[in-house]
Amino acid sequence: MLSDIEISQNCNMLPIEDVAKKVGLNAEDLDFYGKYKAKVTVDAYNNLKNKEYGKLVLVTATNPSPAGEGKTTVSIGLAQALFSQGSKAVLALREPSLGPVFGMKGGAAGGGYSQVVPMEDINLHFTGDMHAITSANNLLCALIDGHIHNGNSLNINPKTIAVKRCLDVNDRVLRNIVVGLGGVPDGVVRQDGFVITAASEIMAILCLSEDLDNLKQRCGNIFVGYSYDKNPIFVRDLNVQGAMAALMKDAINPNLVQTLQNTPAFVHGGPFANIAHGCNTIKATKLALRLGDYAITEAGFGSDLGAEKFFNIKCRLSKLEPSCVVIVCTVRALKYNGGVLMADIKAENVDAVVKGLENLKKHIENVKRQCSNLVVAINLFDTDTEAELDVVKRCCAKENVDVVCVDVYRKGGDGAINLADKVKELCNKPANFKLLYEDSMPLKEKIEKISTLVYGADGVKYSDKANKDLLSIEQMGFSSLPVCMAKTQYSLCTNPKKLGRPRGFNVLVNEVRLSAGAGFVVAITNNIMTMPGLLKVPAANFVDVVDGKIRGLF
Repeated sequence: MLSDIEISQNCNMLPIEDVAKKVGLNAEDLDFYGKYKAKVTVDAYNNLKNKEYGKLVLVTATNPSPAGEGKTTVSIGLAQALFSQGSKAVLALREPSLGPVFGMKGGAAGGGYSQVVPMEDINLHFTGDMHAITSANNLLCALIDGHIHNGNSLNINPKTIAVKRCLDVNDRVLRNIVVGLGGVPDGVVRQDGFVITAASEIMAILCLSEDLDNLKQRCGNIFVGYSYDKNPIFVRDLNVQGAMAALMKDAINPNLVQTLQNTPAFVHGGPFANIAHGCNTIKATKLALRLGDYAITEAGFGSDLGAEKFFNIKCRLSKLEPSCVVIVCTVRALKYNGGVLMADIKAENVDAVVKGLENLKKHIENVKRQCSNLVVAINLFDTDTEAELDVVKRCCAKENVDVVCVDVYRKGGDGAINLADKVKELCNKPANFKLLYEDSMPLKEKIEKISTLVYGADGVKYSDKANKDLLSIEQMGFSSLPVCMAKTQYSLCTNPKKLGRPRGFNVLVNEVRLSAGAGFVVAITNNIMTMPGLLKVPAANFVDVVDGKIRGLF
């Protein structure tokens, strides 16, 4: 079989203006980035603001194996299936980060015959959104240090600066650094660090802003740190939000591409779900809803991370509600959660699948708590056996949840026709969507709701620093904000080695960060890193360009 990149390079892409026409957009509505990529203009977006929404479908998953379970691939296959049936389906996905592309997971454009294309462009630079976010973030950091060096009229205490620099690659040595070394002209010496761009507050701001004015206002609300007399300082006090917004003037506009079957796809914004809020932009999602009968979107990792944040952050702030949720699971992820090592994951092991089903059942419970319309999609692999698939189907029947098998990697949209039928059926029923917690709840109560109800914890323990952070945030008047939990994706609890459905554990919150511009607070659990590192043999070792063509992306 051809590799993912070979499949993508051999496909018949339509000119992007022809893809746009499928959903009622014209060439005048687009800013072109070559023949196969475009951004939708501000005027086109504004002209659609009064158009009725289609149905919003969220694709989430169980806790994955280290290789990932094909959630994006299933999302793409579902949209292709719906479109092939005559339903106007539009994708709204996240942009890949160069961290995973050159790290462990590889690209994030789907796989096999369910991909968004041009695959190599989307995975490498795309339309420059990631670079614009990185530049805006690092401009702010440079301006903060420049302000301190040039007299510090705001009396900023350098030891309280909360904004870190960012870079869109995995680079562990940048987690903790010292800046300002050298002579007096080289600035004030202080401890600093980098986060990956996907985890930066600027990324979240781009994803949660509806227009440039809103983005500028959110940038102005970013918490910088404290003055020496302990007054909070925000970006608006530095008056640099306009310069930051100028760098993201184009980045805020959604990117239009297509699938291998020429289904329209908006790929825009790329926060991680383990250390950020894990959802694509509100603008892209609303555009997909206004242009399609169905908007298919995904949120990173499992229901404990991406879906929880989609429900309780993105839906809360955007006023959107899902009509249906798809939970992607694989036999191999269930075996992994049942204790099987990745080296042995291909061998039949029904007992391990049965054990791993505890994980699936918890994700079903999590989704049902907030949305009553859900279906489990088993993403098929060559090594799955009928006996293994049968126990998954029986489990879903006992949980009173519909289950379908999909083969989108090998068959594209044809491999998700049954899933498309089920999604259309569910979208015609009331979804009974509800939020997990109210804005008025104290921050600790919100953290404890997520930890106990979603993760299954007995309770939450806070470090001294976390308690101080929470007190400071409440004193500044931000206790009504939602909570974004930073937690491992590999387990329902905060220990990545405890698989399945852990019980009898507490969540340890080590730090709480205010993201006032994004509009949430981030609770850092255990030792979760906001700047990942590279493996001994990273994916970058296999990427090359030969005769002008990219090779080795997956």
